[in-house]
Amino acid sequence: MYSAPESMPLDMPTFHAEISLPYTLTPGGAAGTFLAEMKNRRIVGSRFANGEVVAPAQDFSASDGEPMASFVEVPQTGEITAFTRVDGTIIAFIKLDGCANEFPHRVLGDLDAVRIGQRVKAEWDDGVENSILAIKGFVIAEDAAVGTVSDLPEPEEAIGSLDYALALPYEHAYGPYYGRMFDEIKGFGRVMGVRTADGDDALLPPREIDDISHTPTGTWKTCADTGTIRGCSIINMEFIGQTKKPPYVYAEIVLDGASTRLIHLIEIDDVEFAKKNIGPGTRVRAIWTDGERKGSMADIERFEVIEE
Repeated sequence: MYSAPESMPLDMPTFHAEISLPYTLTPGGAAGTFLAEMKNRRIVGSRFANGEVVAPAQDFSASDGEPMASFVEVPQTGEITAFTRVDGTIIAFIKLDGCANEFPHRVLGDLDAVRIGQRVKAEWDDGVENSILAIKGFVIAEDAAVGTVSDLPEPEEAIGSLDYALALPYEHAYGPYYGRMFDEIKGFGRVMGVRTADGDDALLPPREIDDISHTPTGTWKTCADTGTIRGCSIINMEFIGQTKKPPYVYAEIVLDGASTRLIHLIEIDDVEFAKKNIGPGTRVRAIWTDGERKGSMADIERFEVIEE
């Protein structure tokens, strides 16, 4: 059973964080045409040489791998073949009239009223274009007539790319070891680790079990705010997700008194200077932020090279 250090309570709050991944989505020819036609309130599918029709439109057949023969407009009516509920939203497989596959989307209404085999029809959102969410959802329409697939000889030009983002918010539990490390940073401006089971060097971040010997770690130890670079990269190009404008050095630093690496940044003004003067073995010093500390590694603003 893992246990907390005696000096730390167990009822520490969690830390809110989010993994965010913005990116450019390239939908391709068929899906790009499907999205482009959303503004025209059309559901576009693909017809293949074997006569099969699928929606949303696809470049190649899932049955035999053959390329699409033509675009078609499929009916906005169909039949529920399966459904479930996710966070209060009803998600269903809907077999649109004339299609060989199921179309996944929301069903608008009460779960108790939804049944397998029910007829439904699409309901559109006037404020959305270029997205499958332009279809707000499907509503129960028991009397909806069975629609037919029609040719679409001159579809809209396919959308080439879309700005997109994936976000995953979560609550991170510090635990007693990370909790004390961040409390020490916030309250005293010092970095603390725990000694290994058989030595004086500290593990950073602190942990209950030594991951080399698989034995309980020892006592707490304050590490110096100076250290040595063991690995680094010079960053001179901008990319999504950076917290700092380049150039800068991304470094793995072993603080004096520690045995494991701490990842942080080193500010630089000149890339050529960094190439000649910063590398494994370079000595560095932590520069702490001014003002009130928040209790995170961001309280160390940066590291700077110690001039000999």
